[in-house]
Amino acid sequence: MVILSSPSGVGKTTLTKKIQQKYQSFKISVSYTTRPPRSNEVDGVDYKFVKKEQFEQLIKENQFYEYAKIFENYYGTLKKNVDETLQKNDIIFDIDWQGTKQLSKFKNLNLIKIFLITENKEELKKRLMTRGQNTSEELEKRFNSFDEDIKYWNDYDYILINKNLDVCFKQIENLILMNKSKVVNFPHKAE
Repeated sequence: MVILSSPSGVGKTTLTKKIQQKYQSFKISVSYTTRPPRSNEVDGVDYKFVKKEQFEQLIKENQFYEYAKIFENYYGTLKKNVDETLQKNDIIFDIDWQGTKQLSKFKNLNLIKIFLITENKEELKKRLMTRGQNTSEELEKRFNSFDEDIKYWNDYDYILINKNLDVCFKQIENLILMNKSKVVNFPHKAE
């Protein structure tokens, strides 16, 4: 199980999708969220979009391995989905530091925890503005969360600077292969 975390805008979702495309054994953990979908997102593929009341009911029923409230919306990983996926595949998580802390409590989960960062804060601001997915208020919240996010570097096995997407992907791939070499029967490349 691989966790990719980063401040918003560093590229973890893009990198997560690249890993899944190259390695058929990896499935992306589809988080539940209460935020509305963006125009390019598909329910059940990018996220499972649910109402706040439904999410809170799942919390009460202890259905999540991890969940967090981020920018006024809930995000969480359903236990049932992870357990079913792990029977046949590896999983890659695109989650924040709060989710990583919660998943780390489950000692039965074999986790590789990777934290991604930009080379500096100004680069992060440029990326957030360029992707054009947020209002100026949301952009400011995401940018300001950077200082809070990087306080949790020590909770990760590896910290990578995503200066170049292809280089960063290769670094992640090497870390996965290095850790997977300890486990038998890892298919090194999708056909």
